[in-house]
Amino acid sequence: MFGTIRKHQTWLWAVIITLTVISFVVYFSPYSRMNSSGRRSGVYGSINGDKITDQQYRNASREVDLHSFFRSGGHWLAEDKKRSEQDIEREVYQWLLLTWEQDRLGIHLDEQATADYARQMVRSFERAGVTSPQMFIERVLQPHGLKVDDFERYARHYMGIQELVTTVGLSGQLITPLEARNLYERDHQEIASTAVFFAASNYLASVVVTPQAVSEFYSNRVANYGVPERVVVSYVRFNVTNFLPQAETELSTNLNDIVDSNFQRIGTNAATVFPEAKTPADVKAKIKEQVVRREALALASQKANEFAHKLFDAQPVQASNLDLLARTNGLATGLTAPFDRDQEPKGLDVGPEFTKAAFGLSADDPFGGPIAGQDGVYVIALQNRLPYQIPSLDQIRDRVESDYKLLQALARAQEAARNFYQTLTNGQAQGKTFTNLCAEAKVKPVELPAFSISTRSLPEFEELVSLDQLKQAAFSTQPGKASLPQRTSDGSMILYVKAKLPVEPARMQSDLPNYVNAVRRSRQQEAFDAWFRREAEKGLRDTPLGRPQPPQLGSAAKS
Repeated sequence: MFGTIRKHQTWLWAVIITLTVISFVVYFSPYSRMNSSGRRSGVYGSINGDKITDQQYRNASREVDLHSFFRSGGHWLAEDKKRSEQDIEREVYQWLLLTWEQDRLGIHLDEQATADYARQMVRSFERAGVTSPQMFIERVLQPHGLKVDDFERYARHYMGIQELVTTVGLSGQLITPLEARNLYERDHQEIASTAVFFAASNYLASVVVTPQAVSEFYSNRVANYGVPERVVVSYVRFNVTNFLPQAETELSTNLNDIVDSNFQRIGTNAATVFPEAKTPADVKAKIKEQVVRREALALASQKANEFAHKLFDAQPVQASNLDLLARTNGLATGLTAPFDRDQEPKGLDVGPEFTKAAFGLSADDPFGGPIAGQDGVYVIALQNRLPYQIPSLDQIRDRVESDYKLLQALARAQEAARNFYQTLTNGQAQGKTFTNLCAEAKVKPVELPAFSISTRSLPEFEELVSLDQLKQAAFSTQPGKASLPQRTSDGSMILYVKAKLPVEPARMQSDLPNYVNAVRRSRQQEAFDAWFRREAEKGLRDTPLGRPQPPQLGSAAKS
């Protein structure tokens, strides 16, 4: 196939930026990084009885890396820290299953069809400057350990997946003209409505707080006030800013070439990657900043590794060694405030890996790292582990009293809503209008903008009630009637539905073709997702995804 692809070299290489990939919401994430070497040879399992070889797993890992690169506009797996190693492994196995299914169903696209499809999608990218296969190989593939064969295989499998989605999801594309019109009307018919909100804040002043009531409130909810297990760690940070000058010096010879190469690679996606950049010069400045910072982070990692090895080798093993070694090397240490498993330490620009590493420490194994953060690389030592505890009422009395008052105010707001609903029901039965009943009850109705099932936001009201809750109340209530009281985060709401507004025929006629296409795509994806779930349950049961995971290995620095 690569021979055929070369005939279209002026356009095919642009696929790295503009290729639009169908999103498998359940199975593929836009945030991932490569882990092609994380599993030992021979323990990959099998797909529907077909053993997965070491080469197949490595190939799939490279293709998942390319897949992430294409759909993210130029970000490789290793550059994204939001995905865990387990996430990457799951994506690789799912990719293996997808390619296995292509073979099972006989989906094999010829070379010309693949090349023609890519050309249609990327024709406009010729202006980005990636004009030859050699340029793509040297600037994109080789720096990431990839070869032409990896790209060719990915392109073929990617196209096969699109065909697989179309084939499996065919039933989802069936929709009659009458059904389309009915669906459009259902999704776009707007509701005219008025709401009455009963806010808890309006009832706080009427709540009487007594010591006995607060004590009983605390006793009944004592578990809610438990403080989870926390840790305190000391750390040495190898601040990335300290390495920026050295990074720029070491990159100086090739820095401009690297910036130009990345600028060409980003191409027409520059506005998406760097929305704050207004000119090409601004984009290049941003690229330069990232390249230098990444090199500085690598230099910081080297120093952190050297420090960590000395720390782990020091005897006897004790947490105080971190401070001693830091002073010996002229480095500053820091101490975190206590933080729990769901937190990141205040004042540090780090991610969940820092917290995970901190909670993996013990008195016998007190050191962790190096751990990369946004502002540098950390080596840490456990200083204290604070067990789960329940504070006494006296320690948190102000908080408990505040919670008690709020809960009582919420209850009063909801009671007021129930009483007003009863007033509405009785009053309307006597022929009174909603407006007059609101005036008699001295409640203030709020006119809402017209909205439909397809409405995506009502920003001025979503702090008071969720849009989904609003839709549920509106479309389950007959025009001319009021909804049952709806509990909200701040009290309660009653929605009065004035009318269902007619759909404009001209607008429906104009929107219908695109709407039908969107419905077909959505149903096709739903049909494919349902099919793939079933296939994954069977096909991946004999892989690590279907078996309990082994314990994680320790950090490389400790080995």
